[in-house]
Amino acid sequence: MISPAQCRAARALLNLSQRQLAEAARISLRSVQGFERGEHALRSAAMTAIEGIFSNRGIVFISDPDWMGVKIETAR
Repeated sequence: MISPAQCRAARALLNLSQRQLAEAARISLRSVQGFERGEHALRSAAMTAIEGIFSNRGIVFISDPDWMGVKIETAR
């Protein structure tokens, strides 16, 4: 599961607005905004949709005990 910070970072790498992400994932803009502010978790289906959008666009989420991050695969 991605964190709110990873979601913001992934959007930045792809130059996507919150509205564009919400539309692509077919969820409400308020859901994306609330998640990214850390106000609430996303439902499983919404999280799966967002992760799929990012994955299809080359985003890789990194998480281990020492650090977490986001990178974009450029050689696709």
